[in-house]
Amino acid sequence: MFKEYDVIVVGAGHAGSEAAAAAANLGSRVLLITMNMTTIAQMSCNPAMGGIAKGQIIREIDAIGGYSGIITDKTMIQYRMLNKSKGPALWSPRAQNDRMRFNEEWRLALEGISNLHFWQDTVVGLLVRNHKVIGVRTALGMIIESKSVILTNGTFLNGVIHIGTKSFSGGRIGEKSATEITDDLEKLGFESSRMKTGTPVRIDGRSINFSRMTEQKGDEKPGKFSYTNTPELTAQRSCYITYTSEEVHDILRTGFEFSPMFAGRIEGIGPRYCPSIEDKIERFSHRNRHQLFVEPEGWNSVEYYLNGFSSSLPEDIQYQALNKIKGLENTRIFRPGYAIEYDYFPPIQLNYTLETKLIENLYFAGQINGTTGYEEAAAQGLMAGINAHLKLNNKPEFILKRSEAYIGVLIDDLITKGVDEPYRMFTSRAEYRLLLRQDNADIRLTPRSYEIGLASDERMQKVKRKRDQIVAIIEYLKKESIEPIVINPLLQKNETQILSQKAKLANILLRPQISLRDMVQFIPALQNYFTGIGADTPDMIESIEIMVKYEGYFVKEQELAQKLSKHENISLKEDFDYHTLNSISYEARDKLNRIKPRTIGQAARISGVSPADISVLLVYLGR
Repeated sequence: MFKEYDVIVVGAGHAGSEAAAAAANLGSRVLLITMNMTTIAQMSCNPAMGGIAKGQIIREIDAIGGYSGIITDKTMIQYRMLNKSKGPALWSPRAQNDRMRFNEEWRLALEGISNLHFWQDTVVGLLVRNHKVIGVRTALGMIIESKSVILTNGTFLNGVIHIGTKSFSGGRIGEKSATEITDDLEKLGFESSRMKTGTPVRIDGRSINFSRMTEQKGDEKPGKFSYTNTPELTAQRSCYITYTSEEVHDILRTGFEFSPMFAGRIEGIGPRYCPSIEDKIERFSHRNRHQLFVEPEGWNSVEYYLNGFSSSLPEDIQYQALNKIKGLENTRIFRPGYAIEYDYFPPIQLNYTLETKLIENLYFAGQINGTTGYEEAAAQGLMAGINAHLKLNNKPEFILKRSEAYIGVLIDDLITKGVDEPYRMFTSRAEYRLLLRQDNADIRLTPRSYEIGLASDERMQKVKRKRDQIVAIIEYLKKESIEPIVINPLLQKNETQILSQKAKLANILLRPQISLRDMVQFIPALQNYFTGIGADTPDMIESIEIMVKYEGYFVKEQELAQKLSKHENISLKEDFDYHTLNSISYEARDKLNRIKPRTIGQAARISGVSPADISVLLVYLGR
């Protein structure tokens, strides 16, 4: 029935969908195996994409040639740029999405890739010969051969759902778990462990009193995630904010003795940065209320997601507590919140390409690596799909440095430091976040993608035009001077000191009270120049302003990145036995032998390896 495939992708969540699309678009013959064809790229938790650092990841995925940004734009119901009151390194786009349309658009996109095939089934084991994967076995008894396999199993590996004292098998509520792959991988020598995550209650919007809540609208001029020609958002749906109270907390506490977490029935580690409501009540007992976001699930759906109310307490306790929240006094629910516990494989067992160290041509991506979040999963899937294709075609691997992309930070953190809780990306994890802004992902990464054949000629030409326009405008601003009589009215209006003599436009822009948009609107010559070279879009104007105002900081970050990169270029042998170096601490020797870093730079980022240990390594290499 099946011919041999180049790549088999197991699981069609966000990681699997990006992996399959990337490998297929590069030219590999791909089979995507999923347990349910109707839940491709399902938004299992909240109906939103992006957010702090996550928005940057989606922009990077799009710049490389992935689909997450495009699908997000096509299904957006609200757009907001977060952290606008802070510096541009922290600005992060976020979208609310139509859950059902998101799933549909992803399936249509994948079906549009000619050499991507589908099979609805459950993979129960791998075919391995001489430490190299050669295919998969399925629950229907199929033996399907392939040159490589990418596992993107999400929360389905021995997934167990918990609601109060009830526990039952499942990868998502209403869907069965995958129960045999973990055993198969452990027999091959892989180490596994358990994690947990949770999801909130879903509410019938017809029973919500929105007048008692605070409305949260989208941006007046909504942006987009994709650098392609996706549709603009012309109408938006609002979210709403409400709060818990001491009364709500007291009701929830009555169920703590039945909580699977507090009763010890859940052993997996939960996400510190997205805790359940019972976690928050315990950890932040000094707070008498917690903020909740009431988020619509789509344009026409009456279903709402209660962000901030993740819980695995008994459903009757959840319901009683909800009825004491302002605006939810008469609420009806579609389903309660629940916790899910599942297997993952510590990612220090992977190379930078996300290929496993134990089995050649086998890749892990997504929550199987201990991450949480659609965006983190999608990024890993994209990189695994690209690298699986490149290796099969004897081409150089595609690896992003920490100074190149948030995706580089994500993968380096995973394989170097491992995880002791579900990994979630934050801007604080990136040392070079001012260089890795959401507005310049295309300039940073599309050329890299073009080199491997994923980004099209059209996209590359668009990036070149943008780059040339930015350079030309910045040179113009630095060269062109303006008379006081022309600019002083704007300076007075914005309450900043007026000029007594001519000044360069770039120097005027350095003032915090002045924006480039103000200057373009106020100075006809500047407006004509922008229009003349076709760079008068709001996004372009904003990017140029950032580059002028923060130029000194960019230079410092680039110098630091270059200074530290010398250690990234000093290679270490993968088969070296660090236990022979007695001058290195025992912990360092143990960690270095387990992780087998590829460079001195990676070794220096391993937890437990001190600067003194690195000095010993450098001395040894010098010999």
